[in-house]
Amino acid sequence: MPSGLEHILCLDDFDKAAKQHLPKPIYAYISGGVERNHTLRANATSFERYEFLPRVLIDISKRTTSTSVLGMQYSAPFGIAPMGICALSAYRGDIVLAQAAERENIPMIMSGSSLIRMEEVIKVNPNAWFQAYLPGDEKNILALVERVKVAGYRTLVITVDASIAANREHNIRAGFSTPMRPSLSLAWQGLTHPRWLFGTFLKTIALHGMPHFENNFAHRGAPIMSPNVSRDFSDRGHLNWSHLRMLRKQWPGQMVIKGILDFRDARLAVDSGVDGIIISNHGGRQLDGTVAPLQVLPRIVRSCSEVPVMIDSGLRRGTDVLKALALGAKFVFLGRPFNYASAVGGSVGVRKGISLLRDEISRDMAMLGINHLSELDASFLLGGDSKDLP
Repeated sequence: MPSGLEHILCLDDFDKAAKQHLPKPIYAYISGGVERNHTLRANATSFERYEFLPRVLIDISKRTTSTSVLGMQYSAPFGIAPMGICALSAYRGDIVLAQAAERENIPMIMSGSSLIRMEEVIKVNPNAWFQAYLPGDEKNILALVERVKVAGYRTLVITVDASIAANREHNIRAGFSTPMRPSLSLAWQGLTHPRWLFGTFLKTIALHGMPHFENNFAHRGAPIMSPNVSRDFSDRGHLNWSHLRMLRKQWPGQMVIKGILDFRDARLAVDSGVDGIIISNHGGRQLDGTVAPLQVLPRIVRSCSEVPVMIDSGLRRGTDVLKALALGAKFVFLGRPFNYASAVGGSVGVRKGISLLRDEISRDMAMLGINHLSELDASFLLGGDSKDLP
């Protein structure tokens, strides 16, 4: 086990370790939200609105955390959310996350803003899902989706809550940009974080060359570091439901829409042919002041009972996962904690994070008095607003 992991007792501990390990600009990129971070905080505190009502004297000796979603059986009701630029925080970050997810039998969603080619990731995890930000024109949309299909992905996740770039002031203050601009300050951050400098950044350059954005389009994008190259942020402001319906016709596998918060949009998505919904506010990284996904979960579940409704943003403990499931979610996703785990511990760190959360869920199930996750419903909860409950 890598040095330091013996002190990791929960997912929050990975955050503390990563803050010490990573250069300030990179940690700021991963950890921050937008503007005043109101939504970032609200995502976490939304789970505090509910409290458990456990049952007792129930035989819980045969309990299991296993569950299924979209036709696949997994060892736990959670997966790894898509996170861009993981290969900058951890050596071969997307590969590390994909391998750990495959070995622990949970889903991993590869980000379209990743620095490793999608074709490499699916080789180590044939069951990985792929998340795409749709390019701004039909030709490039179809070309990207065709590439994903040829690569062998069977589940496509379309993120729809990032039509324009968010106001991430903290990135600017911390010296982070994409691409990153060489500077004395950035050089100093590398020198003062030698384990990251030699174990991640310079090792990547030496063995694989300068990382590029590999999967935003069917073609290669900008490098992660350059004094003068700009990243292509295609204008997506004109994209609408007709583009999703067009995509549904071309994509032969499972299609999931991510970034839904309004039940009316959820209903439109289902009527457009999606196979699943991920309720999300982008981890508090887009519009500050946005509602926490947990608050709108019950209404979306009621509106779209024919598809699995999943959720991300703010989950950190087994109790968070169980509260979301009790309110109707079929599955949940977590991002930042596994990013931190890969940064400080590689694949071993990610697998430890998965085990810690899975063990929490199993222990919490025992104390709630249930053996199967399907037994969970709102009767195990008190709190929130009555209109929130299914």
